[in-house]
Amino acid sequence: MNRRLFALAAVALAAVSASNQALAADELRVMVHSSFSLPKPLLAQFEAQNNVKLAIIKGGDAGEMLNKLILTRAQPVADVVFGIDNTLVAKALSAGVLEPTLPQTSGTPDATLGAALAAVDYGFVTLNYDRATVAQSGVALPKTLQELTLPVYKGWLVTPNPATSSTGYAFMLATISSLGEEPAFAWWAKMRSNGLKVVKGWSEAYYTDFAANKGAYPLVVSYVTSPAAEVFYSKEKITESPTASLNLKGGVFRQVEGVGLVKGGGQRAAALKFVDFMRSAPVQEALQTAMWMYPVQANTTRAAVMRHATEPSEFEAPAVQMVAGKGADWVARWTKVVLK
Repeated sequence: MNRRLFALAAVALAAVSASNQALAADELRVMVHSSFSLPKPLLAQFEAQNNVKLAIIKGGDAGEMLNKLILTRAQPVADVVFGIDNTLVAKALSAGVLEPTLPQTSGTPDATLGAALAAVDYGFVTLNYDRATVAQSGVALPKTLQELTLPVYKGWLVTPNPATSSTGYAFMLATISSLGEEPAFAWWAKMRSNGLKVVKGWSEAYYTDFAANKGAYPLVVSYVTSPAAEVFYSKEKITESPTASLNLKGGVFRQVEGVGLVKGGGQRAAALKFVDFMRSAPVQEALQTAMWMYPVQANTTRAAVMRHATEPSEFEAPAVQMVAGKGADWVARWTKVVLK
């Protein structure tokens, strides 16, 4: 009798073990940046349709996320990654954390991302200003980046650090792309002398130091869509945003985010389905008011609130190869010029 019970117990344990292995095999690990957000019903629908369980791993800012993938490339912690953009794709490829060629099952490759990533959304890093603070100051907004270095604008701008923030990095790249390397760093030196504040990341810059959130700085490096988000999340029903974009020449960067396979990751079939999912109509519609980016699929219906986020006609988009070759040196030089 004891032997029979032991045998039944062994069978039960084996079944539980097999069940656990099956569950583990059905898990799709998705590395994303901290701004990733989609409606839970959409994610649940993907899980049900593809018989997988999504493990969403938030890796911090896009730059931090990539560094985590690099540090764990010997034993990948994710199967698919979303949020690597045109400022980081070259670094990701040179570090060997992405499958170099992604089967493009739902569209042609984006020229700024190459063959490793499928474009999901795009946006524009730019300057935002608080309307009320600027009005109270009695000072007209600057019309050029050079005007921003004048004494009248001393202590006006807060920016995320390019070494720790993809937003700050994109803005730095825009200035270099437009002004040229030497004039750009001369501009940054003048901004340092004119009371520029530097913080670690976008959230701190926007929610702590920006005047719209009771901070001391009328200008912040943010996004063209930020004014639309202010309207969307306002407790009162407002028809005009309290903030607006200041799209100065040389101060606007077009960012494109993509999704791709992590080199050495598992669940390839499910990962490819997730790539298509991120480019599907429901996700393309939802990401506008979930992640405040523009959808790459041209036929996507625009959210009504996005009328407060007019796309700039002029912007900087430096070649990926140039960013890959000089980006690290530029950040090091920026650090010396602005912080040391």
